[in-house]
Amino acid sequence: MAEVELQKVTKMFGALQVIHGVDLTISSGEFVVFVGPSGSGKSTLLRMVSGLETVSDGDVLIDGEDMTFAEPSERGIAMVFQSYALYPHMNVYNNMAFNLRLSRYSKAEAKKLVHDAARILRIEDLLDRSPAELSGGQRQRVAIGRAIVRKPKVFLFDEPLSNLDAALRVQMRLEIERLHRELDATMIYVTHDQVEAMTMADRIVVLDKGSIQQVGTPMELYKRPKNLFVAGFIGSPKMNFFDAKVSSDGSENVHLVANSKTTFKLPNLRLNANDDLTVGVRPEEISVYTSIAEVPDTHIAMTARVDAVERLGNINYGYFNVGAEELVIAQIMGHTDLDHGQQIVFGVPKAELHVFDSAGQSLTAG
Repeated sequence: MAEVELQKVTKMFGALQVIHGVDLTISSGEFVVFVGPSGSGKSTLLRMVSGLETVSDGDVLIDGEDMTFAEPSERGIAMVFQSYALYPHMNVYNNMAFNLRLSRYSKAEAKKLVHDAARILRIEDLLDRSPAELSGGQRQRVAIGRAIVRKPKVFLFDEPLSNLDAALRVQMRLEIERLHRELDATMIYVTHDQVEAMTMADRIVVLDKGSIQQVGTPMELYKRPKNLFVAGFIGSPKMNFFDAKVSSDGSENVHLVANSKTTFKLPNLRLNANDDLTVGVRPEEISVYTSIAEVPDTHIAMTARVDAVERLGNINYGYFNVGAEELVIAQIMGHTDLDHGQQIVFGVPKAELHVFDSAGQSLTAG
């Protein structure tokens, strides 16, 4: 395992800049996930670490050595792609041993390395099979095994689970987490799926338009997003957002644009009269009541109409209209009985509000 350091890394495609001076240090043995929407630059950044993409400016250091212009084979890395890229005419054993033979390992050394990797991945009984005889999950294990046998300093994963069905994705997430614990290896994992990022990572790097928006543990990003983009991207269902405005009378009163009767104070924030704000709240923080009198003083009360309910068994997701056709999602208990068109009241705890300024930067992240 090894530390990976990116120093002001930039990538240009002609006149188009797609990576904007990224600074990032990944500690030895850490599992870091690059996450972001399509076009955010996460795969490009990973390919620059691997050497498959040239760096326009800046430096890439692996284990303290400058690898900015080194060949991929010289970097001590192994990469697992979305495509399994197995040789169809070779069995599993030969697929895993192929690179070892190119590196002039003896047959005995290659055999030991392959069998050790197969044991870790629980595919020892598949070594004689051809790729055509394997399921998608088994093929992905073989692709990972091909990386393990090289004993790399750093493992790189580029959306390796995208071709799998939902149930198998969950299983393979657990397998990769277990693999990280067993190998104690440095791993960098790219995904567009924020659920994968939240469940697997030691730290998450949130990217958008080639820039890092925030780096932190899953719960740091969930509880203290630094800007609107991170707040909206991390979490499923995503955070609810309300346009809000500070009163013009110099007080601390804030009212919601979509429901101007909803007014509350934010006394611990530095606000100016007429400031435009965005107020966010997670779906699980919202409580549903039948009347305003039931809402605690520590909460903001808001009247709403039930638009739809998604029933998932132990929990439901309610979609509520609060005015101007703005929908709010709330997580409610499965036994709660709500009907389309029903008028209800929900309470939002003031302590759980996320407040963002007009530039989208958090005023409450701390």
